[in-house]
Amino acid sequence: MRHRPERLLATAWRTLLAVRSRQPRVHCLTNQAASVLTANALLALGATPSLTSSPDEVAAFASSADALLVNLGTLDAERVRSIDIAVEIAREDKTPFVLDPVFIDRSPSRAVRARKLVQHRPSVLKCNRAEVAALLGAEPTADALASFALERLETLALTGADDLITNGADMVTISNGHALATRVTAMGCALGALVAAFCAVEDEPFVAAFAAVLTAGIAGEVGAENSQGPGTFQPAFLDALANLDEATFHRRARLS
Repeated sequence: MRHRPERLLATAWRTLLAVRSRQPRVHCLTNQAASVLTANALLALGATPSLTSSPDEVAAFASSADALLVNLGTLDAERVRSIDIAVEIAREDKTPFVLDPVFIDRSPSRAVRARKLVQHRPSVLKCNRAEVAALLGAEPTADALASFALERLETLALTGADDLITNGADMVTISNGHALATRVTAMGCALGALVAAFCAVEDEPFVAAFAAVLTAGIAGEVGAENSQGPGTFQPAFLDALANLDEATFHRRARLS
């Protein structure tokens, strides 16, 4: 592995500070259930969200964005057209884009769409095991994931009880986070936007994905400690995201 854990952790913290200072604009083509939390998570992080999915407007927003999120959670005809426009602009402008292929394991047509988007080589593919299995057409073993990332992507961020980040050459597992996050709608979708914000300020997608997933995981733990359940977890998570300090970041990080 080229990145030693101690150095990677220090770089991740500096990347978080860069997001806060530079306030990158992230255009999010996301699903209806995720829009508000996605925007609030970006604002809490220090980034600037935009969310239009209108084909008439998306070109203007995508061309002025520092990063693009493509989330397939609500794949209606209007969003399909807007995604194609925005991804083409990102490709031409060399703007980083993050693909979140939500529920492609449940929708064959959505899986076809995701495979086409993967051909544009997203900076980060953020997905769970079922979704990446649908892309691979096979069980996502460690070797299969590394090969897939190396050949088809810049970086894969595989989420679950433990999160795995790999670009084929490097691989790290993050064991931060809290189960309450699975009981609040759109937490995973919001994470995709956070990854995009980190990609906007860090040229190496592996580092950006690692920093974003670790930041969200630690904020989830802190938020859970300051909440009584799902209803109070979401605002506590946003507060933790906004107030995360270096000492907490380094002390809580659990990597392997």
